Amino acid sequence: MYTSTKLPRTSALFLSALLGGVIFTSCASSERSANRALPQIAADGAANPASAPARESSLSQKAETAPIARSRPQLIKKAAISLTVNSVDKTIDAVSQIINKQQGDLIGLKQQQPKSDNPRYTATIQLRIPENRLEPTLEELAKLGTVDSRNITAEDVGDRLVDFQARLTNLQKTEANLQKIMDRAGSVRDVLSVAQELSNVRETIEQIDAQLKSLQNQVAYSTITLNLEAAVSSTSPQPAFGLQVQETWNNSTHSLSAFSVGLLKLGIWLIVYSPYLLIFAALVYGFKHWRQNHSPRLTQTPESTSSE
Repeated sequence: MYTSTKLPRTSALFLSALLGGVIFTSCASSERSANRALPQIAADGAANPASAPARESSLSQKAETAPIARSRPQLIKKAAISLTVNSVDKTIDAVSQIINKQQGDLIGLKQQQPKSDNPRYTATIQLRIPENRLEPTLEELAKLGTVDSRNITAEDVGDRLVDFQARLTNLQKTEANLQKIMDRAGSVRDVLSVAQELSNVRETIEQIDAQLKSLQNQVAYSTITLNLEAAVSSTSPQPAFGLQVQETWNNSTHSLSAFSVGLLKLGIWLIVYSPYLLIFAALVYGFKHWRQNHSPRLTQTPESTSSE
């Protein structure tokens, strides 16, 4: 009993000692670097007391005058343009050529044929273009028809990218430290505990890395939503005389076949229900015959006539 309770305490103390050693080493290294700098500054000040204030003032001036380095804005750009064109089909083919020329991708296409409520032929195309080719692509698309509307929106995600990158770096350092602790762990319980923590850190690293790559991809490629609308209603021309005769013949033969099928179906229904129809007809005939036999006669007999 004594041995079984002593091992977990020993493993816990061992883990605590390792974690404390890692933290203490990082803190000690920062303090050591600071302590090295302090004696050097003190020695310089003692060797040349007059130059110390000048050195401090020059350092402060450099810190004040040093420009803050600003990184390039990380923008997610989205554009939308609406065109009125003469032929939607030909315009779609021209858009495909522009996509290939600008090294982009077609990510969506929706066509709507003319209807009674909307007699115009419309189409919606979604494109993905490299960010540096957005403006040239919009200019080429505008030449395909009459521009009805055009807008561009941009969202700066630079802070989010920096945050994801910093979190990813810290988690990778934590993963490396946990791996070192796992290599030093002795008991099975310690190894399993550190392995579970290492798995959680790895899962978080993969999630943040996926979000980071998604944002970087959205920054690198801009999206364009292109709306096309035909200039005139797409009504079909009047068919030729022969086509009209053929269409009339097809409609008439179809109507005749439908009427014949209807009569055939009616005959089948009558045959199936014929016993009930015969019973009903017999009842009607019997009722009429009974009524004729039992109804009073209106004509007078010869005996009644002679008595009068």
